[in-house]
Amino acid sequence: MSRESTKSEPGGFQSTAPSRNLVEHITWSAGAALVFGAIVCYSATKQSELPSELLCWVLLPVVFAIAKRRREAHGSVESLLPLVKSISQSSETQTPSSISLWMIAASIVICSVFRAERGIIILLPALAPLLAISYRYTRPGSHPSTGCHISFSSLLRHDILGTALTAVLGIAALSGWDPTTYAISAAPVVALFIAYTLLAPQSTRNSQWLESVDIEDAVSSLALRVAALLVAALVGESYLFGLPNINAVETLALGLIKALMWYFTSQLARNTSWLVAAVAGTFSLLATRDPFMQPTDTRALIVALASLLSLVQVLYLLPKQAKARLTLLGLAAIPLVPYLSNLAALQLAQSSALKHAEKHPVEVLTREANANFDNLLRNQSSTYAAAHAEYQRRYGFEPPDGFEQWYKFAKENESPIIDEFDIISEGITPFLRMSGQEFLDIMSVAYDEPDHELWSCVMSGQPAKTECSHHGRENDRNNAHFFDRVTEKIPVVLKLRLLLNHLDEPTVMIPPLSAQSIRPVITNRGGERAWEVLTEFCSLRKNESKSEVASTIETYGLPFVTDRKAAMDLCQHPEYSDTHGLLAAPESLRLTEGLVPVLSNGAPSTMGDILYPSTAYVEEDRFAYHAERDIDWDKKQNNLYWAGSTTGGHARPGNWNGLQRQRFVELAQNLKHRTFSYLREKSGGAAAVLHEQAVDKRESPLSFATGVRPRWKRDQWAVLQPRRIEVAATEADNHPRVARRAALAVGALYTGQPAHGGAARVGVLPDIDGERTEARERNCRAGPSVVHSSLSRD
Repeated sequence: MSRESTKSEPGGFQSTAPSRNLVEHITWSAGAALVFGAIVCYSATKQSELPSELLCWVLLPVVFAIAKRRREAHGSVESLLPLVKSISQSSETQTPSSISLWMIAASIVICSVFRAERGIIILLPALAPLLAISYRYTRPGSHPSTGCHISFSSLLRHDILGTALTAVLGIAALSGWDPTTYAISAAPVVALFIAYTLLAPQSTRNSQWLESVDIEDAVSSLALRVAALLVAALVGESYLFGLPNINAVETLALGLIKALMWYFTSQLARNTSWLVAAVAGTFSLLATRDPFMQPTDTRALIVALASLLSLVQVLYLLPKQAKARLTLLGLAAIPLVPYLSNLAALQLAQSSALKHAEKHPVEVLTREANANFDNLLRNQSSTYAAAHAEYQRRYGFEPPDGFEQWYKFAKENESPIIDEFDIISEGITPFLRMSGQEFLDIMSVAYDEPDHELWSCVMSGQPAKTECSHHGRENDRNNAHFFDRVTEKIPVVLKLRLLLNHLDEPTVMIPPLSAQSIRPVITNRGGERAWEVLTEFCSLRKNESKSEVASTIETYGLPFVTDRKAAMDLCQHPEYSDTHGLLAAPESLRLTEGLVPVLSNGAPSTMGDILYPSTAYVEEDRFAYHAERDIDWDKKQNNLYWAGSTTGGHARPGNWNGLQRQRFVELAQNLKHRTFSYLREKSGGAAAVLHEQAVDKRESPLSFATGVRPRWKRDQWAVLQPRRIEVAATEADNHPRVARRAALAVGALYTGQPAHGGAARVGVLPDIDGERTEARERNCRAGPSVVHSSLSRD
């Protein structure tokens, strides 16, 4: 057959072979569609998706109008934006179907909302084979001919089998065979299938309601409908999640690039097929996946291969006469350069890692800690006389009344610790100069103050019976039950009064002696920055020498904690101010300024609360450790699990992205592109220092079991975008739909209530904030998982 003879074209009509200029501009449109599509996939964020899509459809009619004027001015397709010849001349005399326009607009908006909520469309590679099947069996003659293209392999040349192969590889690389993800991603794929089907030209008019739409002629009508639906979606999203935090320059640039992508994609599809547009979209999506973020080397390789296959299929689907189409192979650099750079960086860094003969610092520190603890146990007093003398030596005064009875009680119950009263001593030392009556008076004054969160508990009798009261609460969080349990074996009649802090956050700030007054001052600092008020009296310690002791352990410049007390001192570490929820923005904080004896579950170094264990320790049904329910270390998932209703601090504009949840993800994803050094153990126990580029960042799943707030801010959640996040709501009974929306907003899997003992399946457990002062922390430490500790509170 001669070059100018009649043949079947992908657009669904019979025509002579395209002119040389037209064919070359089809290739140019394909290249532009691929490049702009890749830029959109790489640059788009969840926050900017809806605003940039709205801007895109506002600009798209303008882009078409400019292209049309330039074509008319030049009288040729060789304009800057080449508006090539219309495929269906009959469309010029037809009015687009309103129903078809609304269906296309709704489909486009569904996809945009999905990307704003979930991110990438995992099943997008499946769109191409669906269109290929539709073209072959519902529109004979409209599918691309497979016999007129360059030969690479018979499989790839086949429009259905070739696109199906790419779809299988692409979906496997993007999702890891997750049925839940498939089900959720089906909606935008079906929507795109409907839109592309209606945009494809028809040789006959099959329905008076559902008609093919020529995007060139109907761009203004279609853009108006898309914009209207996007505005409605933006209003709804803003109501549910709050206004998105938008970067104006980024949104404007992304909106313009999207408009150009749509323009060139439409021109490519009008002169070939919307199947080509679908394959081009698959390439743009796969080619911009970060190889560092893939969970395995195999998955990273599959992503690169699938993107290359989709690029080759774009070449096959272009007209045979388009000689310049081979230049599109240069776009293979988009997926190949990052992938090969990743492999090279890992190989180079691993081969040049510094090896040392010394043992790994963690091993050395662990051995030293075990030796110190064994030495502590060996040096405990074995007689009452020795314990009495040791108490006097350590603390400089006589032990309290009943010390001998306590010693006998400890020995009878085989307590391995006899002499260690440092925490108790530090807590009560400021109150030793007070008389008993002054002690009782200040407790009464504090309890009678308004706006406090203190329980007044009285223990009396033998065995002791505890009764607790609060001005505004009835549930004492098991305080009475806790003290009944811990005193039930004490063989004396007790008569005690205690003030207990109801909140997880501590409460007491003891001012210097010159500033103390008889009546305490109680202020509510919840939701506010607390660093300045909690370190207010550090200046009085400016002449004190720092207690940190230089360590002889080689840590290779990494900040291992070798002096626990110094590491916990807020006055020595101003860098803590923005890295802990209690200091940056506590969810609740009732400060009691004065010399008031209050028992709390935890307190930083600058506060004066007297520490006692969490009452949740007596809740065996919730927090008891069961070894038979745990998992061996080598079978645990390599991820992080975090539970707690107020962990992370009170999020507000300007501070939310520095809180713990976001910092964990930022570290795992290296969103700020910082350079780190890591230690890895080599053969023989030697340590190797690897710099950040040598670390495989692909495995970074996180699990959050979190309390649900009635309103979630999108920009506070959008940073949580690791490879996989699971969200379970510990307080979902009140707001289950809010919990689901919050999970969907970060592309997370919402699992409802967290499974009992869910922490057992993972290897890393942080005990910061609420975790640090609850019985859950004891449960975590009892198992083989690694507990990531915060040292800012006892």
